[in-house]
Amino acid sequence: MENLSMFCYQCEQTAKGEGCTKVGVCGKEPEVAALQDLVVYALKGLSLIALEGRKAGVIDRQADVFTVKALFSTLTNVDFDPERFFQLIRCCVEVRERLKEKVKIAGAKVNFPEGPATLQPAATLDGLITQAKGVGLKSDSTINPDILSLQHTLLFGIKGIAAYADHAQILGQEDDAVYAFIHEGLAAPLRKDLSLDDWIKLVLKCGEINLRTMELLDAGNTGAYGHPVPTKVPIGAKNGKAILISGHDLKDLEELLKQTEGKGIYVYTHGEMLPAHGYPGLKKYAHFYGHYGTAWQNQAKEFAEFPGAILMTTNCLQKPRDSYRQNIFTSGLVGWPGIPHISERNFAPVIERALALGGFPADTNGRSVMVGFARNTILGVADKVIAAVKSKAIRHFFLVAGCDGAKPGRNYYTEFVEKLPKDTVVLTLACGKFRFFDKDLGDIGGIPRLLDVGQCNDAYSAIQIAVALSKAFNVGVNDLPLSMILSWYEQKAVSILLTLLYLGIKNIRLGPSLPAFISPAVLDTLVKTFDIKPISTPDADLKAILG
Repeated sequence: MENLSMFCYQCEQTAKGEGCTKVGVCGKEPEVAALQDLVVYALKGLSLIALEGRKAGVIDRQADVFTVKALFSTLTNVDFDPERFFQLIRCCVEVRERLKEKVKIAGAKVNFPEGPATLQPAATLDGLITQAKGVGLKSDSTINPDILSLQHTLLFGIKGIAAYADHAQILGQEDDAVYAFIHEGLAAPLRKDLSLDDWIKLVLKCGEINLRTMELLDAGNTGAYGHPVPTKVPIGAKNGKAILISGHDLKDLEELLKQTEGKGIYVYTHGEMLPAHGYPGLKKYAHFYGHYGTAWQNQAKEFAEFPGAILMTTNCLQKPRDSYRQNIFTSGLVGWPGIPHISERNFAPVIERALALGGFPADTNGRSVMVGFARNTILGVADKVIAAVKSKAIRHFFLVAGCDGAKPGRNYYTEFVEKLPKDTVVLTLACGKFRFFDKDLGDIGGIPRLLDVGQCNDAYSAIQIAVALSKAFNVGVNDLPLSMILSWYEQKAVSILLTLLYLGIKNIRLGPSLPAFISPAVLDTLVKTFDIKPISTPDADLKAILG
């Protein structure tokens, strides 16, 4: 396909802060962007049928789980393999037609004469790309810009929900209310009767459903592996063969640890896998050793220098460089053309590659960091925390959390944490913490000043901590000595932000830049209703918060 254009602005690093139109800053090619748009379009058709089915009591788990997985595949940095999208689109239509028959038998509506519910996919990849040209994010110029802004906010929020719902489902946790809302949200843009207020309500409902989804994932993680406990994690290395695992999927990590046991291979975490060291069910493996590298800012160098095999799960991968791609494998939904993909969690190819590579030639005694400060740990010492606040030993809490990225401007978060007064405490989570995760901030009366709550989905833990403290002090969450300084990058961060807004959290500072898909009028509404604001400079923001 020649001169294929694209439009994508679902991540923070989108070109010029407006939208990627030639190739994605993330490395996504126009062909892949087009196929992802067509996946979303096809899912809208499936969702229409699923909604009609629910009205008649027809609930189809296969359609629900497929919708989540297919939508998850369109997130930033998840899947860039055109062939896999080719299969997803065709599978979506097959699932839709099978569901149609069940819904028809139940007496519900299945006749939608035009639009995504009648999509018949082309037989070739080029044909699908041609079909996708008319279904992109800005393919309909007649939609009110503010409604379009809210539609896209909802879509990106639902994509974040899909990621968390997929992880939760893998660990046996599901709720039909989550599936039902995903279908509702995907089908909503096909309606012409929704007002601006209706769209705002849908966006806030997205935050509500995401809270439930994060609760499910929390139950899945803690049910399978126990509640995290404070754990010291080495940043150094052990002499021996090595595998580095990056991403979010704890089930993948567990299976890798089982399959590498007794093989003389040490398993290291990277990126959002770091908090896994705090789970009792994972830290019990003696060869689960330490953490290597950060998340984004040095990823290419870290991967090129790692002396073992690298396993990628979920969306934490920049475009692979030739200098290290021969040692990379992907699993789950992650896919890149030309990189071996592991199915059914059979990690034998990864293990074989690790055994063939040199590994670390000697022990290195590096630094260490602490993880495991999820809600059970912090609420277990709530009395000490409350006493420290009442005695003014702790003046203020800061939740400095969110995504990392390679775009300049994220050093703000490092500088912000470094400049915090010594009578303040930092809660952090997600990969944004790698801007400062190894800082020695000391403690206040035995309470560490830097508390790693976990992965991005562990925002649920942070919310539970805030709610518990507000009850202890008999004030609203907005009246706590707590400020939220958030960084965003991709769609899971959008869903978390919507959850905070649903809960009525105000005075959030967001950066490094505001979402390109938020129109001026929608932004004005967010500012007036929630007092959400962009970050400025660490000094100015600290002065505004602490006085």
